[in-house]
Amino acid sequence: MIDSATFQRISKRIEGYEPDMIRLQFALTAIPALAPENGGDGEMEKAVFLAGILRDLGFPRVERCDAPDGRVSTGLRPNVVAWIPGRKSDCTVWVMTHTDVVPPGEIKLWDRDPYEGYVRDGKVYGRGTEDNQQDLVASLFAAKAFVDEGIVPESSIAILLAADEETGSGYGLDYVIENRRNWFRKTDLIVVPDAGNEEGSMIEVAEKSVLWLQVRTSGKQCHASRPALGKNAFRAASHLVVRLDELAGIFHARDPLYEPPESTFEPTKKEANVPNVNTIPGEDVFYLDCRILPVYPVEGILTTIRGMADDIERTFDVKIDLTPVQKSDAPPPTAHDAPVVLALEEAVRDVYGVQARPKGVGGGTVAAVFRRYDYPAAVWSRYCHMAHQPNEYCLISNMVGNAKVYAHLFLQK
Repeated sequence: MIDSATFQRISKRIEGYEPDMIRLQFALTAIPALAPENGGDGEMEKAVFLAGILRDLGFPRVERCDAPDGRVSTGLRPNVVAWIPGRKSDCTVWVMTHTDVVPPGEIKLWDRDPYEGYVRDGKVYGRGTEDNQQDLVASLFAAKAFVDEGIVPESSIAILLAADEETGSGYGLDYVIENRRNWFRKTDLIVVPDAGNEEGSMIEVAEKSVLWLQVRTSGKQCHASRPALGKNAFRAASHLVVRLDELAGIFHARDPLYEPPESTFEPTKKEANVPNVNTIPGEDVFYLDCRILPVYPVEGILTTIRGMADDIERTFDVKIDLTPVQKSDAPPPTAHDAPVVLALEEAVRDVYGVQARPKGVGGGTVAAVFRRYDYPAAVWSRYCHMAHQPNEYCLISNMVGNAKVYAHLFLQK
């Protein structure tokens, strides 16, 4: 339970921040924080800017935990953490968002420069505005409201702004937990706004295992008019793509906790092979995205795919190499009655008038990192599923409303 009068004061204060929240969105969007894998130089400029903002907002303690990375110009991938002490010494409410974004993709699909934020029809547009700046900004201003109102939160507030979420979290949350384990306790409430739905009714407590697989087929290049002189890697790979459809029938379990309730096996990216029409390709590369119910070990999926690839090798006299790009068995789920889940249910009900329920998701979230270390994290956000899309936007009402949800968590006893 919370003191309703205090919450009304905090909520009113948050509503008054709306213009400042929009301005911060613009400033963050103008700093492209792209991982080296995505053609960028990391998150340092954005992290330094945010560390200054946190101090200006009144956070008494701001620290960095930098992961070494020789691929970026500074040699470091920064993770920023800020705290506000609360009444209770045995619990901290964490809100963890990430500073990196994905590239804009095809620029022609954007109405304006992806890195120039603007407002239209109650929405803030620009790359990163929803993923993950909506809740990054919301969490900062939720905490600022306590400073400006002179109210001490019930639990301590901790804001974690992590690097490298979009490309694996090895330089982000993984590194932070490995090197700053003393920051976290099992009694803490950890909220990760990395998934959700438009109503705010989903609290993600479980996710599927992930296997991203590179499939490289090697044959022999030759002139297309003399196919017998070569070994068509593209043809062999295409037969394997079709064969992989069998995976859904082999691993056919369903679990209604998850959405979708079954394992999925989708061929996605395909690399270019030969540049001209009249050459048979000697090499072909495609990728497979597998989201697997936890009942099936990832290694078992990989063994089955290897068997299919072996059959194609024998049929077409080619060589097929399977290289996992990402491979992780899902950690144990967060309990449906974990304190963080119950706290979110109360906050979402009071702010949005919605009954939120625990749910599993088909994708992977960075909360899996917390769960692997046995911290019961919950994923929640009210958002519009605009992540990674052209003309990405966030609803201003969601940004303000989600800030109230975080403030509610900070007030709970």
